[in-house]
Amino acid sequence: MNGYPALVLNADFRPLSYFPLSLWPWQEAIKAVFLSRVNVISEYDRLVRSPSLEIRLPSVIALKQYVPVSRRPAFTRFNLFLRDRFICQYCATHLPAERLTFDHVIPRVRGGRTEWTNVVAACEPCNLRKGHRVPQASGLFPLRPPYEPTTYELQENGRSFPPNFLHESWRDFLYWDSELEPY
Repeated sequence: MNGYPALVLNADFRPLSYFPLSLWPWQEAIKAVFLSRVNVISEYDRLVRSPSLEIRLPSVIALKQYVPVSRRPAFTRFNLFLRDRFICQYCATHLPAERLTFDHVIPRVRGGRTEWTNVVAACEPCNLRKGHRVPQASGLFPLRPPYEPTTYELQENGRSFPPNFLHESWRDFLYWDSELEPY
């Protein structure tokens, strides 16, 4: 039964998140339906039963109350990699998240801070080669200066990396950038 997640849309019928894709387990979706927090847009063919009720599992649900999207994204490892599109900012190698590290452009030992404007995605060899040196001393300069992205930009970047599984009922609500290969 775990293979029946529901795509969760905001009240404006856009996914709450593209990467990771906003999915709820079927149990959470059913609970939200019974609490009248969501509208069911599409259903799977699969039924669940209780002694007094039979219901089809929702495949797409929309929140009844609009959830405003935060204007300032949280500074997390994953969001940093998403900002940099999973590309080492020193050698331009495209890697999965588990093979990336993050690098302080101005090293912490030299007063650099752990914030959007000082950290970039880096592969391990480049990060080790740069070490605790500033770009001028190491000869390694980021492909583009680090900056704080908007939530919208992270969502758009996330659309470039579709998940491995997309149910056919979700396709009307998801628009993927077909130019990039997903991981």
